[in-house]
Amino acid sequence: MAGKPVRPASAIDQTRRMLSLVTYLRERPGARIEDVARAFGITEDELVSDLDVLPMCGTSFRGGDLLDIDTDGERIWWHNPAALGADAAEPLRLAADEATALLVAARAVATLPGLREGDRQALLRATAKVETAAGEAAGASSRLSVTFESEGGVFADVDRAISERRRLWIRYYSPARDELTEREIDPIRLVSVGHTYVEAWCRRSEARRTFRLDRVAEIRILDEPAAPPEVELRDLSEGLVQPAAEDPEVVVEVGAGGRWVAEYYPHDSAEELPGGGLRITLRTPDPASLRRLALRLGRDGRIVSPPELAASAGRAAREALAAYDAEDLATGGPDGANGTPGAAGSAAAARSDGTDTTAPAAEPAALGGRDDSDSQERGR
Repeated sequence: MAGKPVRPASAIDQTRRMLSLVTYLRERPGARIEDVARAFGITEDELVSDLDVLPMCGTSFRGGDLLDIDTDGERIWWHNPAALGADAAEPLRLAADEATALLVAARAVATLPGLREGDRQALLRATAKVETAAGEAAGASSRLSVTFESEGGVFADVDRAISERRRLWIRYYSPARDELTEREIDPIRLVSVGHTYVEAWCRRSEARRTFRLDRVAEIRILDEPAAPPEVELRDLSEGLVQPAAEDPEVVVEVGAGGRWVAEYYPHDSAEELPGGGLRITLRTPDPASLRRLALRLGRDGRIVSPPELAASAGRAAREALAAYDAEDLATGGPDGANGTPGAAGSAAAARSDGTDTTAPAAEPAALGGRDDSDSQERGR
């Protein structure tokens, strides 16, 4: 099909394409959208998305320096092609703080594991030129350093695997099941929605899955070529988690202290209840995962339907309380052997004095989408 990409592009591929697009459009005023998309091997929607970004680029953010590119839906028009002409370009001048930030970042990126050697050498050459140009301002950067978390190395390996079309082996942590699993994946693309994810074809599940990079405990690039089936890329503009219409419906009623549920989770409706509560209707492919939400809500909410899920959440709550009771017996009662509140005593006190014990943690419970290793996690 004309204009359909052979394979999904990485962020680096997209950047290269957009740089080429600038030259292409300057030489072809009034170019037709379908012709340009065909020339670059992308869909017309992808081309329009690139055109939405280009007007934010230029030699500076002053009026007239940004690219004035738009489209009437059929053709592409560049109204100020001279903005990138030789006469328009001004020498780049960096303030001391700008030079320091640039040098520190460049040195940090150069240390990333998995970075292709050619890219590393190019970055080091560019860094040396900036150091020379910055003069005394470069001295401060030598006293600063940045250490990336593990996600940085994983990102580099995934990006390299996408570029070289190679399969990945990963050990992945799934919070929903509290377990590490090993699997081979064919990476499709990197996406950033709050966290950074790799969308891939999972050979263990034989389905498309989304994996959060900071949950990858170990990663290896394999010699075997990646061969993901041709899949339609999802539109992630509305977020990573997008419940499907066919997913089971769940109804949750929350009090005033549980209204945060409507802010954190995608839902179909949220009806006001007396006393400041909400009746929230949502969809999830894994209703059982909502038991954790029910436990976190405590007295501030309950699952109404389906009935079997409500009953299951009630059993989970009773089992949790039984575990606290057993701990209190072992420590000499709710106040413990040493006079400090035991687990059940603390929980009861928090509930009785009106303290909100249900505020969301950094990552809400599983809801509404198909992602990382067969679990459905919101991934915030």
